[in-house]
Amino acid sequence: MGVTVKSLGIDQLALEEKLNLVEEIWEGIATKDEALPITAAQRTELELRMAEDDADPDNAESWEDVRAQILSQLPD
Repeated sequence: MGVTVKSLGIDQLALEEKLNLVEEIWEGIATKDEALPITAAQRTELELRMAEDDADPDNAESWEDVRAQILSQLPD
């Protein structure tokens, strides 16, 4: 049987711990040198979003601010 959320005990973690784990996993994926395949539609959307950001770089929030805002809205 393969690795599962349950077999690793991830289902027992608190929500913030799960979010931290997802972030750590994503960072591990994102720092790999190999490119992830994307479709033509995804590339077009990415280029559009990059152009929008370049045109108005002040119209963005940092990941830290967005994450803090989301976590502040979660029940305790």
